Amino acid sequence: MPERVSAFDTKLLDILVAPGTHAPLRYDAAAQELIDDKGGLAYPIRDGIPIMLVDEARSTEGDAR
Repeated sequence: MPERVSAFDTKLLDILVAPGTHAPLRYDAAAQELIDDKGGLAYPIRDGIPIMLVDEARSTEGDAR
């Protein structure tokens, strides 16, 4: 069964900032993540809801972006 991808409301990018750095976030639609380029973390989006917890983020160190 294919994984269901919920739509993320990109208007949230106007008000959300990275929890650790307070930097703006970048939306990666393919990976369903919000990227904190300054902090080097990617926050997952599950069912259209961004999970803005540092413990849930993955490191982007080593990503070719």
